[in-house]
Amino acid sequence: MKIIDVWKKRTEKGTPEEQNYFYSYYLDEEKGAYEKLLGEYPEVFKGTVAELATHLELEEDLMGGFLDGINDSLKEKLPVEELEADSAITLDIDLSSLYYNMLSAKAKWLYELPVWEDLLSKEQRLSIRSTFREDTTLRSKKIGRNDPCPCGSGKKYKHCCME
Repeated sequence: MKIIDVWKKRTEKGTPEEQNYFYSYYLDEEKGAYEKLLGEYPEVFKGTVAELATHLELEEDLMGGFLDGINDSLKEKLPVEELEADSAITLDIDLSSLYYNMLSAKAKWLYELPVWEDLLSKEQRLSIRSTFREDTTLRSKKIGRNDPCPCGSGKKYKHCCME
């Protein structure tokens, strides 16, 4: 069975309280897996999904979520939708991308791991945070007096909403 399907089934079963408990459990397990994986950087993991689960001390049914989460931060993406426990994989992490994606996911428990201090300098982390802020900040275009009014009336701004 595909690991992503196992993951989806696990996330969908149970009452809302059971699902909250499951996600809390998963996030703790995910944190431990990232600490271990990042602690071994720059070593590249090569093996099967099941071997990675054992290596990271994760249950196999959590691997679909873990690999789906880290996939955008790998130098070579994995076909997560097709992976099974015996599928061979390589995890070659792009650290800057991983840190950026953790910021994007608002995963404070991950981007504040102490191991980041050994992997990226403070300046690098601040630079990635700055880029993230720029990428996610909405900027509105200033409307000129003679531009069409954004309300859609068809009038010039100075004769409509500016009044």
